[in-house]
Amino acid sequence: MNLMSTLKGSLLENFFPKGWDLEKIDRCCSNPPESILERQNWWHKDFQPIPCETLEEFNMKMGHEIAVEICEAKEKGQKLILILPVGPMGMYKWVVYFLKEWGVDCKHIYGFNMDEWSDKEGNTLPPTEPGAFQNAMEQAFYGPLGELTVPENQRFFATKELLPKYPEKINELREEGARIVLVFGIGRVFHIAFWEPHFAEEFESEEEWRQQTYRLGAKLHPLTIEQNAITSFKSRTTLVPCFANTIGPGIFLKADKIIGGADGALGRGMMWQGMSLWVTLRYGPDIWVPSSFMPTLPGKLFFLKELAGPLIPECN
Repeated sequence: MNLMSTLKGSLLENFFPKGWDLEKIDRCCSNPPESILERQNWWHKDFQPIPCETLEEFNMKMGHEIAVEICEAKEKGQKLILILPVGPMGMYKWVVYFLKEWGVDCKHIYGFNMDEWSDKEGNTLPPTEPGAFQNAMEQAFYGPLGELTVPENQRFFATKELLPKYPEKINELREEGARIVLVFGIGRVFHIAFWEPHFAEEFESEEEWRQQTYRLGAKLHPLTIEQNAITSFKSRTTLVPCFANTIGPGIFLKADKIIGGADGALGRGMMWQGMSLWVTLRYGPDIWVPSSFMPTLPGKLFFLKELAGPLIPECN
């Protein structure tokens, strides 16, 4: 007896995005751990998953990858657009460490936060609030860089006022020769930024879906809310906003390179991101599974090795 055999007539019958193929998702998760690096025919030739034994190794390697991109752009005299997440976060201290060790400043960087909590109209938290993504970025990245930091007028946050300006500003920078590097995590429901799977229902084609550059007051899936209750709100579901401002595929699928991270292990054998990782790598591009497009882009996806499983039941 499993989810697929008991779903009909249950409280969960209309819970999952209706475009999900649950049997296919389960097949993705049934692969043996040692097969996770096996290349799939839809992967970009320069896409590579990178397993990490420990969280510190994960943070360091992901941070090093970002720092190298910053350094190489500096050496080329090239502007660099960094699209940045607040989750994962541990890599930022390593980006700061490497840049300070190398003496590389970030005057050529344009940082675009990919999302921010909001209400349904797109109004966001004050930037000094502890839960605000802008505050998190200032504390973890921009502040610790000190004199090497990104100029304030080159930091963009996903507010109601600034997010609609992202497409035009990014296009302007691209015309000036800027390179786009997308840094990202993968959501419980396979979102990138807060671009949720159920948005797919609104579009008649993949082409139309791909054109969407942002959304204000995006309605979040209940599993996204619960994921964030666990990872960011000390289990207090009642504190998690139900809406967010977010970039869309019209921005995150235009990256010249991606640097992804999956670190969702909770200790004692518990995790929340094993399914998200396997489906990202095995499902194949589908607008109901936004993260499934990530392997079609050049770059790297760092992940904790334990997330590969085996994903079998275990009492903890």
